[in-house]
Amino acid sequence: MEMICSFRMEATLVANEFVDHYMAAANGEYVKVYLYLLRHQQEKVDIGRIADALDHTESDVKRALAYWEKLGVLRTEGEKETVVIQNEGSENPEPPEEAPAEPERRVVRAAGGRPHYSQDQVNSLADDGDFTQLLYIAQKYMNKVFTARECEVFAYLYDGLHMSAELLEYLVEYCVQNGHTSIRYIETVGLNWQERGLNTVEEARAYASGFTRDSFAVMRCFGLTDRKPGDGEKKMIEKWFSQYGFTRELVLEACNRTMEATHSPSFRYADKILAEWKKVGVRTVQDVAALDGKRQEKKRGAQAKKAANQFHNFEQRSTDYDAMVLDQVKSWIGQS
Repeated sequence: MEMICSFRMEATLVANEFVDHYMAAANGEYVKVYLYLLRHQQEKVDIGRIADALDHTESDVKRALAYWEKLGVLRTEGEKETVVIQNEGSENPEPPEEAPAEPERRVVRAAGGRPHYSQDQVNSLADDGDFTQLLYIAQKYMNKVFTARECEVFAYLYDGLHMSAELLEYLVEYCVQNGHTSIRYIETVGLNWQERGLNTVEEARAYASGFTRDSFAVMRCFGLTDRKPGDGEKKMIEKWFSQYGFTRELVLEACNRTMEATHSPSFRYADKILAEWKKVGVRTVQDVAALDGKRQEKKRGAQAKKAANQFHNFEQRSTDYDAMVLDQVKSWIGQS
């Protein structure tokens, strides 16, 4: 069968040495990292850039780099772990016997606390009917065949955090319906739910539904009904309701005041108002009214003080009108 390559532009050459001695034994995710590095071997590439380009986590990239570095294929250098393809010293490579495996059932956490399962740990769940059914349903929802990394994320959420298959199915459904199919996004939402103690579909649905209604109310108050809030806007909205614990009525009051002051939707302006209210202990709209009353009273007091100072500062005339009148009378008498 004749194969015709459609890529006719710039090319990245892969050494036969790599194909013959390294590729077969390497994890597919490791090979992707190597090919990316090969493509950018004339550049200084750091771990964050690789992770973003391949939709990996930094932990995924670090594991791949550790694997290739152990084999002498590349090296890392510098404070930011710049990666360099190692061309020297590999003329007679010895093929690796097997990919380095992590200890069984051990969760690996990279710097920053991001958790990951190894491929062996994922494979150990092959006989778990609930987990295999979860992967099948999730792939159907996301319309894709999962990579090793995506399976590792679901394995950690299911087996490491003990989130039920039913809850994880809803997690995928929720994210996909909101236009998010990235495994990184799904992982972030899953970890957020776990931190909030959401253990059932009912709890997750109530939380998601409440946040959606609150978010929609804010967008409508700002006149932004033609789009969803951006990532930064979502974080602010969640902070107002979750971290500050404000009611929807109170948040919308801040939004209305923002529109009156700026005549345009400004999440940052509203955030400043709500941060100030949080600082002084405001919890209800009545507290806001009381705060407004105190400010008005203070303002009136300042104005009255200013007016009084202006009166007392008025320059008094030193003319003695009584003496002037007396002199005038004396002059009249003298004339008569």
